[in-house]
Amino acid sequence: MEELRTTPLTAWHRANKAKMAPFAGFDMPVQYEGIMAEHAQTRTRACVFDICHMGEFLLLGAGAKDALNRVVTQDLDTLAPGKCRYGFLLNDQGGILDDLIVYCLGPDRYMIVVNGACEATDFAWIKGHLAPGPVLQNISADTGKIDLQGPLSLEVLEALTNGSWTRLGYFSFQESSFEGAPLIVSRTGYTGELGYEFYLPWDKTPALWERLVADTRVKPGGLGARDTLRLELGYPLYGQDLDTAHTPVEAGYGAFLTKASDYTGKAGLANVRQRLIPLVIEGRRSARHNDPVHLPDGTVAGVVTSGSFAPSLGHCVALAYVKDGLQENMDFVVKAAKVDLPAKRGTLPFFTQGTARKKLA
Repeated sequence: MEELRTTPLTAWHRANKAKMAPFAGFDMPVQYEGIMAEHAQTRTRACVFDICHMGEFLLLGAGAKDALNRVVTQDLDTLAPGKCRYGFLLNDQGGILDDLIVYCLGPDRYMIVVNGACEATDFAWIKGHLAPGPVLQNISADTGKIDLQGPLSLEVLEALTNGSWTRLGYFSFQESSFEGAPLIVSRTGYTGELGYEFYLPWDKTPALWERLVADTRVKPGGLGARDTLRLELGYPLYGQDLDTAHTPVEAGYGAFLTKASDYTGKAGLANVRQRLIPLVIEGRRSARHNDPVHLPDGTVAGVVTSGSFAPSLGHCVALAYVKDGLQENMDFVVKAAKVDLPAKRGTLPFFTQGTARKKLA
């Protein structure tokens, strides 16, 4: 069995009696006082999450923008310094190697944030597809990442830094410092709530975490609550809702693919076989990953990719790939173990009261 990697916060999680489990090759906290409590804390106050398992790359030097523009789906010609953008890394057939965020640090200076389980393969793929010139660096082992999420996040951040952050817009970031070390504060997140993601040196991460959890408005959250929070918004999880067998168009992200210039995998986007759709299931019995999906008449339609009870909604929700042409149907049946669960096609986000895009200034 492969030895699990640790984050700079692993000892803190264990000392504070977190329930731990393997995730993306790391020993990660699933919950502290409970998924429901941590979910509610994020929706109403503020939670911090250890996200140090994520990967970070730097691309620097003359030609960086043009080189990266040919590899990712984001249009870097319209991405200004201080802004970041969500998009995809595709294989030659248009399948999703990873979903990622690109940060424009300045002219020909970019940070690329990838999923932890994809770090090594993403780095090799990007390096192998870059034009000569700019330098690609893997800074994952030196970079910590903490997510502060919830409606009170701004108040907590301003108390932490003794400054005003109201002008930092959604999907914008600012370079700052913490205890003399470089700090990137990014107004992004995976919960649908107002929140900030912090990037800083690995060895400074425990000090920032301790400062955050010392605030009475903040509690730690684990991967369990992070999963229910993201699913209530319909945010995808790589390895479940996104994979190399599906394109971003099939996953419902065609509207993100506005770049006119060519990039790896673009030609494969026209091949649409399935569509990722949202499903609403009444009650607390949830659909699970790989549960079959049928039409009411028994026609095989597809398969569930993610499913959970949605604490903010009081019923279950799911994402499922169904055959292209069946996505407009309203009624489905999920074959969950020995139980048939009637499901309705829903709309995203499932949860519509999130504060992520709230105007602060």
